[in-house]
Amino acid sequence: MSKNFDLVVIGAGPGGYIAAIRAAQLGLSVACIDAWKTKDGKPAPGGTCTNVGCIPSKALLQSSEHFEHAGHHFAEHGISTGKLSIDIGKMLERKNQVVKQNNEGILYLFKKNKVTFFNGLASFSKAVEGGFEVAVEGDKPETLVGKQVIIATGSNARALPNLPFDEQVVLSNDGALDITSAPKSLAIIGSGVIGLELGSVWRRLGSEVTILEGLPTFLPAADEAVAKEAKKAFDKQGLKIELGAKVGEVKTAKNSVTIHYTNAKGEEQTLKADKLIVSIGRTANTNGLKPEAVGVQLDERGAVVVDGDCRTSVPGIWAVGDVVRGPMLAHKAEEEGVAVAERIVGQHGHVNFGTVPYVIYTSPEIAWVGRTEQQLKADGVKYKAGSFPFLANGRARALGDTTGLVKVIADAATDEILGVHIVGPQASELISEAVVAMEFKASSEDIARICHAHPTLSEVTKEAALAVDKRALNF
Repeated sequence: MSKNFDLVVIGAGPGGYIAAIRAAQLGLSVACIDAWKTKDGKPAPGGTCTNVGCIPSKALLQSSEHFEHAGHHFAEHGISTGKLSIDIGKMLERKNQVVKQNNEGILYLFKKNKVTFFNGLASFSKAVEGGFEVAVEGDKPETLVGKQVIIATGSNARALPNLPFDEQVVLSNDGALDITSAPKSLAIIGSGVIGLELGSVWRRLGSEVTILEGLPTFLPAADEAVAKEAKKAFDKQGLKIELGAKVGEVKTAKNSVTIHYTNAKGEEQTLKADKLIVSIGRTANTNGLKPEAVGVQLDERGAVVVDGDCRTSVPGIWAVGDVVRGPMLAHKAEEEGVAVAERIVGQHGHVNFGTVPYVIYTSPEIAWVGRTEQQLKADGVKYKAGSFPFLANGRARALGDTTGLVKVIADAATDEILGVHIVGPQASELISEAVVAMEFKASSEDIARICHAHPTLSEVTKEAALAVDKRALNF
């Protein structure tokens, strides 16, 4: 016998669990289905982000950064540590505990908001009168019927052709988060977010890291000034990044991998490493979903086709997050989830793709919102820009972290902020001021006139806004 709900959400990642909670707050009866389990068989809602993505990677980044500070920066503060060592097993244990706390937090939120959770793999069965039948395959098979359905099934790591992940030598982000000892040599294909963050973790812990990037430019999605500053910092740290590398044959052995590639000069090269992380992007996850059973259309990349409001080709079925178009970011998925829940009850949910922030949690951190200088040039938009270095900021000096800058770009005629780009300490936190400013259509003059506490890193944003009008005060 089926269980009936106003809304069935498939997937409990950031898009799914947030959509389920918001819908329940709005008075709907809601079920949420998710297949993730812990190694001991317990439900593990939170999707890729919580289980093998955002959360565990930040835990490892934090641990490895502490290790690096202890080994290279404590002495300048007068702190002596003696011989330094790291227990990677303990580090992984802490990471797993952080993940567990987030899993349990989501289950608590479901209970608090009266969302019924089902642990299993969901698939569409058929359209029925007044809704859609969804089968749940798991320890306790169920049949659910939802008047409305939200697909929030996320994404999977993309593998190289003919080189499947074994998570021992050839690793996705999943396996890269569970390496039990620092490999002597680590190769990474792809210098995007995952490659840079995980490369930073293992470099700090003693691995010789080489990143092969097929594109001729570093971080082309970021502003050129920010990308240049970041590349300079990574080079100084010893993170070897080869641009314009065309990967050819990859051979694996029991405890090593050999990568044949052509460098930017067209020369044949061979790179041998203990392990290889492949971070060449992600693909929409519709494995086992059976969208064809209800007529949900997929595009040529396997993503669910949606309109601007996240409606699929079937009225009553919606899709959000990594499984649809747009940036594969947890916070984008959350905003779409909230917007869809509100649209279902007749409200006007809203997502502004122009103010979605992007963050890379390396050291220095990289964050931006809005358009880059190169995009504005290509679009023929007249603009003015100002930048200010952390080197001239008192708080950054006190922290001992003065790498980087803030760059503010504004419309030449109206002074409306068109983009803010940051590379430096705590960029992930500083970018929020820029997002708020852009949502309220602020001008660079507005930020320049706001009183910022002293001494703070946020003063660099103020000074960059002042620099748009060529009147920075401290540089």
